[in-house]
Amino acid sequence: MDYQTIRCERDGDIAIIVLDRPDVMNALGVQMRAELLHAVREAASSARVLVLTGAGRAFCSGQDLGDHATIAATDLERILRDEYEPMLRAIFDCEIPTIAAVNGAAAGAGANLALACDVVIAAESAVFLQAFARIGLIPDAGGTYWLPRQVGFAKAMGAALFGEPVSARQASEWGMIWEAVSDEDFDRHWHQRARQLAAGPTLTYAGIKKALRETWENDIDSQLALEAQLQGACGRTRDFKEGVLAFIEKRPARYEGR
Repeated sequence: MDYQTIRCERDGDIAIIVLDRPDVMNALGVQMRAELLHAVREAASSARVLVLTGAGRAFCSGQDLGDHATIAATDLERILRDEYEPMLRAIFDCEIPTIAAVNGAAAGAGANLALACDVVIAAESAVFLQAFARIGLIPDAGGTYWLPRQVGFAKAMGAALFGEPVSARQASEWGMIWEAVSDEDFDRHWHQRARQLAAGPTLTYAGIKKALRETWENDIDSQLALEAQLQGACGRTRDFKEGVLAFIEKRPARYEGR
């Protein structure tokens, strides 16, 4: 596919998707949503780690309010259902680890696009902003799902009602993101994190994601049963045998991944 609004790069087993509309702070227009969906699905089938990041000074400013396809308010439900939901589910359901490398402002749907990833690593100059109420809307793109689970009800409510910027450092302290990194170290650091995951046991990571995601809906008996099932599957992999052997031989493990 010939992408117009994103760039797709590869660093070994790492697929990197760059939101590439810096003139509008990488706002999510109809074409970008379609391209992201296609690129995420393609990466999920061929890479061991997926990274989302932005070009220029922003990660993503959210919905493109100048997009002609989003003018009619009556279209908002359809747009969320038909365009945002498949894109977000592709990221959320991706079996390989996903990293949002938030290089700058992440606002509205852009903030929640980042939160759809497994791990968020942000430059210290980045901010997260639930700006929806400022234009008479509720948080969408998964914001009402991810925020309360990550930061708790009180902070999620305050972030949504006041729509004030949350710094990367504050987001890290709240538990909204994994870590905030100095701007000088940001690129080197997220690349190192991605390489670390790319060299790890990919099938195990899929099991970790499944177990942690389903814990919210399970009681203790169901969760213990799920752990046993997933652990049994991990124990039958070559990666488990390699991990044990590497531990015994006191050397780094060489995981095959897929």
